[in-house]
Amino acid sequence: MNSTSITVSCCVGATTLNHRIPKWKAKPPRAALVEKSKPVPSLRGGGGGGGGENAASVVLRVRDDDSTSRALARDRADDSTSRALARDRADDMQAEARAMARAVDASVYSPENLTRIYGSRPIKLVGRTVEIFAGVGAFALNLWLDRVNGGLDRNQRMRAIELRKTFTRLGPTFVKIGQGLSTRPDLCPPIYLEELSQLQDALPTFPDSEAFSCIEKELGRPLDSIYSSISASPIAAASLGQVYKAQLRFSGQIVAVKVQRPGIEEAIGLDFYLLRGLGFLVNKYVDIISSDVVALIDEFARRVYQELNYVQEGQNARRFKKLYADKEDVLVPDIFWDYTSRKVLTMDWVEGVKLNEQDAIERQGLKVLDLVNTGIQCSLRQLLEYGYFHADPHPGNLLATPDGKLAFLDFGMMSETPEQARSAIIGHVVHMVNRDYEAMARDYYVLDFLSPDVDVSPIVPALRNFFDDALNSTVSELNFKTIVDGLGAVLYQYPFNVPAYYALILRSLTVLEGLALYADPNFKVLAASYPYFAKRLLTDPNPYLRDALIELLFKDGRFRWNRLENLLVQGKKDRDFSAKDALQPVLKLLLGADGEDLRVLVIKETVRATEAVVLGSVLESYNYMPDLVRSLIYNANATSSFAMNIAEQESMLELRAQVFRIWALLQSSNNFDPSILQPIIQVLLEPGARRLGGRLVGGITQRLAARLLQQVLRAPPTIPASTS
Repeated sequence: MNSTSITVSCCVGATTLNHRIPKWKAKPPRAALVEKSKPVPSLRGGGGGGGGENAASVVLRVRDDDSTSRALARDRADDSTSRALARDRADDMQAEARAMARAVDASVYSPENLTRIYGSRPIKLVGRTVEIFAGVGAFALNLWLDRVNGGLDRNQRMRAIELRKTFTRLGPTFVKIGQGLSTRPDLCPPIYLEELSQLQDALPTFPDSEAFSCIEKELGRPLDSIYSSISASPIAAASLGQVYKAQLRFSGQIVAVKVQRPGIEEAIGLDFYLLRGLGFLVNKYVDIISSDVVALIDEFARRVYQELNYVQEGQNARRFKKLYADKEDVLVPDIFWDYTSRKVLTMDWVEGVKLNEQDAIERQGLKVLDLVNTGIQCSLRQLLEYGYFHADPHPGNLLATPDGKLAFLDFGMMSETPEQARSAIIGHVVHMVNRDYEAMARDYYVLDFLSPDVDVSPIVPALRNFFDDALNSTVSELNFKTIVDGLGAVLYQYPFNVPAYYALILRSLTVLEGLALYADPNFKVLAASYPYFAKRLLTDPNPYLRDALIELLFKDGRFRWNRLENLLVQGKKDRDFSAKDALQPVLKLLLGADGEDLRVLVIKETVRATEAVVLGSVLESYNYMPDLVRSLIYNANATSSFAMNIAEQESMLELRAQVFRIWALLQSSNNFDPSILQPIIQVLLEPGARRLGGRLVGGITQRLAARLLQQVLRAPPTIPASTS
């Protein structure tokens, strides 16, 4: 690579160090955190490579026709590779342990510590309070004057720039607020969204000399011994740090190096102390807000303080990668522990375009909605499958790579959904579809919105009033914002306590919906989410979800075939759906000790479906016969066939068609193979299942025999005298 040399002065303590660091010839755009990654050797050169060489030499020595020798050689090669991988894992764990040791003194959020530090500094508190009110108050005053003078639309761009600059001037805490607003088209006009989106990666930088000094101090070695080259200025600046592009001297790997802003802990600590004081006032005097505002502020502060520990962020990234990067359309950069500490984070360099830059994405031949849908599916897995989710997915943290993958960045703010709540959220959607508002109200106990001693009966009418209106459209047509706003109105009226994890879930999903609305104003998150919900309901053996599936499919003792068909249609849209997964949990539930009530319903409905298939097929064949053939059949001149009126015939033929469509959907699902019925046959051989089968066969036989007897005993048609 062509490069020029520059002299970078880095100060560690009172000592000034001069290093000659190669500089990138072409300065990358400041607004993008991306540059093309090149294939480079492994970080640990002797690890994986040694295993491969050993494998090759073994194979060369045994190239003959002796299959036993070849198998032995393959085993040796596999052992060699396994040992190399084990060495890599061991080295990586040791490097992570050393990084954790470098971060042992990382700050942890503590309200008591904030009180101790700032409680005795009234001058500083008053000064910061005045600064905040002056900045926000000046903007509010100008906005009010624009409204009075009729200049709201004319001055919108100027006010948006003013708000962005105010947030930037007030520091990291308010930058975080601005980042949240930049993804809410329901709250901010497009011009404001455009300006506030600059807070994601175009913030003011701090001096490079301070950044390089921080790297040396944190990693304990000179800069030129770590990197063979590093960008002379930041590629991007975020609320808590700034990012450089570098090449590791040891391996040649191109990496992103994030360095924390100096004095950041002091700045956010003071702001959170003031916000907690405001939260106490809101809890005491503002009755309309029933949630514990102080608890919400504390939860948010804990998340921000975790972002200040870059080793913790690296561990978050590793965990996220392990859980979700198994999908081919999701990319998570890896962490280099040897070059990571409390204030320095080194990870893979990722090339890509921010997800809200629609034109740039489309120029690469990609579609924004495809990437957003990938983000939604990944988010649903995060929220409802493993419960570990990215709580700060603003556009600066989501990149579209040239090969169409969605890259996740910045793992400082993570959260977890409690296991019980994951199933309850899916059940809540089922209850909403069924308009079962009593069950919806009871869900709030499981979701930890209400204490067990709260009576939910007054909440039911409020839910009914909102959702009866909202559900006039199909659920998939509902806007996520509509649901959030409607539930929000209910939450404000009753003694709900919204858990912190739920607030972060709402933020995560509204961000994704906001990104989608850039590309398609009619995009609906619930429509994109429904295939995942359908797959989970059909395949998950969780008892709570099994009960939710029964509630969805059975009503008033009748099976709703249309619901099953719709679930299969939607579930098939999820790439992970498999008919094999859908059949076995249902059988286990049906044959369980507590499944007698369900067995009665299933037997009844199976008899009805079998009758529809058998008699429907006969009836359809009869209807397609020529008139001459039909005239030879007994009772051919009757006004109805098989002792059924026209409505019954149509109903039976429709049920038969539904059964065939459902079977076709199962056949067309991923990995369908008739052999998936083998476990079912094995289950049916069990004593309990044989009894169920006997009852089922008996029911079908009785039903068909009754139909036949009814047909035989019918009175022959009366022939009019005139015809005689």
